[in-house]
Amino acid sequence: MSLRVKQQKKSGQNLPAAPVSLSIFPTGASTAPASLAIHVPNDIPTFKPVEVFNPAAQILGDSGSSEALKILLSATEHIKRTDTLNLLKDALELFRKGDWQGGGDCALKALHVDEKSPEAWHILAVSRDKCNDFSSAITCYETALKLQPENPAIANDLGRLAYKMGMHELAEKFFRFFLAKSPGHVEAVNNLASAMRELNKLDEAIELLRGAIGETPNDAQLWNALGTIVNAQGDMANAIIFYEEALRHNPTHVHARYNLGNAKAVAGDVEAGLQDLLTALPMFNDPINTNTCKLSIAFCYLHLQNFNEGWKWYEARDKNDTSEKVHHIINRPRWKSDMPVKGKRIFVSAEQGLGDEILFANILEDLLAEIGDDGHLGIGVEPRLVPLFQKAFPSATVVKHHTTKHKNLPVRLFPDIIHWETYDYWSIMGDFLPRYRLSIDDFPTTTAEGAPYAFLKPDPERVAYWKAILNGLNNKPKIGLLWKSLIKHSRRDRYYSPFAQWEDILRLDGVQFINLQYGDTSEELALAKDMGLDIWTPPGIDLKNDLDDLSALCSAMDCILCPANATSNIAGAAGATVWLITPTNSWTCLGTDYFPWYPSTRVFFSDSLLDWTPVMNQVRDALVDVFIDKPHVA
Repeated sequence: MSLRVKQQKKSGQNLPAAPVSLSIFPTGASTAPASLAIHVPNDIPTFKPVEVFNPAAQILGDSGSSEALKILLSATEHIKRTDTLNLLKDALELFRKGDWQGGGDCALKALHVDEKSPEAWHILAVSRDKCNDFSSAITCYETALKLQPENPAIANDLGRLAYKMGMHELAEKFFRFFLAKSPGHVEAVNNLASAMRELNKLDEAIELLRGAIGETPNDAQLWNALGTIVNAQGDMANAIIFYEEALRHNPTHVHARYNLGNAKAVAGDVEAGLQDLLTALPMFNDPINTNTCKLSIAFCYLHLQNFNEGWKWYEARDKNDTSEKVHHIINRPRWKSDMPVKGKRIFVSAEQGLGDEILFANILEDLLAEIGDDGHLGIGVEPRLVPLFQKAFPSATVVKHHTTKHKNLPVRLFPDIIHWETYDYWSIMGDFLPRYRLSIDDFPTTTAEGAPYAFLKPDPERVAYWKAILNGLNNKPKIGLLWKSLIKHSRRDRYYSPFAQWEDILRLDGVQFINLQYGDTSEELALAKDMGLDIWTPPGIDLKNDLDDLSALCSAMDCILCPANATSNIAGAAGATVWLITPTNSWTCLGTDYFPWYPSTRVFFSDSLLDWTPVMNQVRDALVDVFIDKPHVA
């Protein structure tokens, strides 16, 4: 079995770049190439040990945990060369102190002594893994596995790395191999179940965990893992039961406590969930989980309309002290709440994610008003949004941002800004939320003309063009349709009604449904056609990339049915009539029964993530009431 991973070539990367053929059962020689050029990498930053964000749980273990380091130390005991042995022991000692770069340097020196040492390659792999140089880590792990093809610990670490990189099918294969070599190993079961969860093999994962729990019924980790699986199914009631069972066996199991808090909040018991999250927070000892927990706390406070606390905790979105923090390449001081705004020249970068870039632009008119005519506002947004934002804020300078990686760190550049010295400060949009949105009443509701407040300004000529196209189809009301987000994983999918559950809505005769869904919709549209459903796709527009024209198309609709995604934000910010279908207790509703950010949006709440039928029936009845039982005016 040969598992190949396509590697990205990175500049400044000096580690060996051997072809990566991750062979669980390698054939042929099990030794490394006779000659390998090994170079000590320069200027690679040292990181604290962190894991990739996983709101369900971090149940995969850690290649740098004390248990993992003990295994590595034990593996060095048979090494006969004293110089190699001493260097690897030095490496492990540095690992214990959190110096992952220094430990890797020692491993590289050991490889200069003995380039066929599987232990040295394994230790070097852990170093590169912990420094988030995943491409080099794969190469090193693979070399170690070729030298020791029956070593399950290497396969387990490879699986964890593949999981962190989002390569879940590959991770599943390595975890299965590890479990076959280590039957009944609790961590192995958790790892495999976690990979299955990400592949939406939820029923298989439940069966795996059920068998393991039958063998080890008092293991908190297994109960917590089971909770994450049923949580991914949307079954909050049973998820809560399983998290509580985990805590019964181990009251200090931090992930079970954190998961329980989130599950309670989703289920509607926000105050109780908040207390669990506050209990979990000091128990985390790594920056990623600490920041993730703080964000969950922020969402609870915002739902409870405690905006002072909510926005304070929301600062954790910066992910400080982690490898996920986005470093803005701006040679100016970052604005702080005690700094003046009036008359200043301020550059504002958008948030992460297209939806949030639009959502938090809700505050920009307030910021422009306070800056006044004597100051100036610069705005950096996703390239596709530049035309929309320039029309919305004509007095501002709107430029594109470019987000990439430099030395394994995310960085955001603004290539069109050359003279940063002309700005006094820079900030991120959300930095101004505590200044302008400290209560629900701070959210604008209407324009001066009495229309629902909107800040995006679609081109009127394009709106008229699309109205003419739509009216040419027939005289029925035109209902835009979206049903998914392109960001897909098991935990996120539960927040979207399955396409099949739209059938009763789509069978309504009195309206014309218009496809606004970006991305690959071939499967869903083919299913709709087989069911005899009429969904018309507008020609001549790229629904993913032509966002300026998309805002005009949305404004030409009578109504848009959608979950929260990029298009729903564009439509709402443009003042289109949006019917948002979302789970109860969605934090962006801020504890209301409407959507404060976009007043033209009507919200339909689903009380269950398992059964979307009731809310879809509500939407269908509302369509009949508003658009079918009343005459349509084109």
